[in-house]
Amino acid sequence: MSDSPPALSAANEGLIHITIPVGILQCNCSIIADPVTREAMVVDPGDEVTRILDLVGRHKLTVSVIVSTHAHIDHVGGLSKLHQYTGAPVLMHRDDLPLYQAMDMQASFLGVPPPDLTDIDQLLKEGDILRWGGFEAHVLHTPGHTPGSVSLYLPHDAGKIAAPAPQLFSGDTLFAGSIGRTDLWGGSMDQIMNSLRTKLMGLPDSTIVHPGHGPVTTIGKERELNPFLQPG
Repeated sequence: MSDSPPALSAANEGLIHITIPVGILQCNCSIIADPVTREAMVVDPGDEVTRILDLVGRHKLTVSVIVSTHAHIDHVGGLSKLHQYTGAPVLMHRDDLPLYQAMDMQASFLGVPPPDLTDIDQLLKEGDILRWGGFEAHVLHTPGHTPGSVSLYLPHDAGKIAAPAPQLFSGDTLFAGSIGRTDLWGGSMDQIMNSLRTKLMGLPDSTIVHPGHGPVTTIGKERELNPFLQPG
């Protein structure tokens, strides 16, 4: 269990965003909520569901949807338990279902007990729009780290409430100063570079990027400084 405190993004006025690093690999679980309706989307509840639920209760939120950016164990370990407690639908891209169903293999690789699995209520695809409260998230299929990796993009002016800046939840596709590894099952360097160049780098420089691990960054900063994204 992590002792890291949750980070509440104070810059996002009009948007409740709590980041909780969970589990042995410190996956960034995100809770994104409408401050008026108190409806929340939870992204990548990888572990420590009791902590996630405690924060949901503390902020008087209702979980409306649970999204997995990809099916590695550190991002999906808490899906079943969070669904059990909240009843919220669980969403994942179809191409990561084989990886999700191979949880015994993933757990043995890390030397941990396999988590319970749950049914996937909706299979995500490129172009889907997820709505909760006054917000909208656009689904970008960004394969490369895994075949079914997705990123969630909240445009500045989408939905009934405008976020103060565009927001991207990039899973393990893009990190501050790095990109996701491609040497695990289903990974592809060609695919991840295509996802980065044709989709994520097409977003505004002001887009705030919330990676699956590590600190927050922006598209502009990564375009300028990320060694994987430099020309040549």
